[in-house]
Amino acid sequence: MDTTTTLIDNGILKQHLIDPEICIRCNTCEATCPVGAITHDDNNYVVRADVCNGCMACIAPCPTGSIDNWRSVPVARAYSVEEQLGWEALPAELPPEQWGTADSAHSGSAATAVQAAPAPVPAEPGTQTFRSAQYGATVPPWSAAHPYTNLFGPAKPTTATVVGNFNCTEAGFDSQTHHVVLDFGSMPFPVLEGQSIGIIPPGTDALGKAHHARQYSVASPRNGERPGYNNLALTVKRVTQDYDGHPVRGIASNYVCDLKVGDQVQVIGPFGSSFLMPNHPRSHIVMICTGTGSAPMRAMTEWRRRLRSSGKFEGGKLMLFFGARTQQELPYFGPLQSLPKDFIDINLAFSRTPGQPKRYVQDLMRERAADLLALLRDGSSHFYVCGLKGMEEGVVMALRDIAQDAGLDWETLGAALKREGRLHLETY
Repeated sequence: MDTTTTLIDNGILKQHLIDPEICIRCNTCEATCPVGAITHDDNNYVVRADVCNGCMACIAPCPTGSIDNWRSVPVARAYSVEEQLGWEALPAELPPEQWGTADSAHSGSAATAVQAAPAPVPAEPGTQTFRSAQYGATVPPWSAAHPYTNLFGPAKPTTATVVGNFNCTEAGFDSQTHHVVLDFGSMPFPVLEGQSIGIIPPGTDALGKAHHARQYSVASPRNGERPGYNNLALTVKRVTQDYDGHPVRGIASNYVCDLKVGDQVQVIGPFGSSFLMPNHPRSHIVMICTGTGSAPMRAMTEWRRRLRSSGKFEGGKLMLFFGARTQQELPYFGPLQSLPKDFIDINLAFSRTPGQPKRYVQDLMRERAADLLALLRDGSSHFYVCGLKGMEEGVVMALRDIAQDAGLDWETLGAALKREGRLHLETY
């Protein structure tokens, strides 16, 4: 689909927009967009009218539905990126009788860009760009339980009480990760393994605006961190530096890590309707994660462990590839060691162990190629990837290479994994 397919009759553009009041700034849309049409600043996520081709790839993965908004405007009045970045709310739909009128408030550069959208740059002969996101499923496994989503929005959050907070790593302050338990009392807040919630930090930013919610994956199973209670757990890393290593204090992460038992927090959600675990007997789960990307993996593992201990479920294989810079920074390292070997196959990769070569999760996957190949051949296998965006391509390429080295056609297999909800990518 090219850019002109977003045009209606007589030069009217059906412009794709993101609702800033609902968006939780989780980066899912930008990570999913195959053409790089979505960008952001510290305030908003926005869509470039001159790049968006209406492919709809970003719609299903969005956890809140904020991405699914459109406005019919004349091409000459398309909303610019600069305008969208400054929005606090979506503009009202422009009445058709005003489509032909001029409006200096938003005209010019965006219109020119839409009319002259850049043509795709062809790849060099013999080369092909590998885009891992195209293989990520946007539908859940067929046997997944029904998820509830968006029960509480940013305008009307619910309140949860902190009933537990402890550091679940051996690392020092700058690299510690906390396991935080929130209780919702009598307020219904059902969650499934793989879903997430948003926490709204108190106070305002430098511009005097209320802080946006931050998204965190649920680290506990569907019947609660404490079985039978209306609570859930989160895995939150204290942010003290940015991706470039510069000192910075993460507003939400430090707020959550410093919470005390009895404190109350504002929560929105739940979010997520596809990154869900299979529930049919003998289904296999391969979990690949780094850092706090372990949260949904812990939830899935614990649910399987509880089912196994009750004798009510005949589970398939569980295989975990878990990466961190050092053993001391790996969340839940101690509890992982106590899980039975016949229950879960654990593979740990450390990239910053002094005196040792760097090892990443994809390196371990290649070492276990024979086992992963058997699971790739099995239609009951489900693969989950969660962690920093930088890991995604290496992980999917490792799966591709394992398949191709065995003579399997990756494009056919990858398409099947996506179509059947068996390869899920949740990176940030």
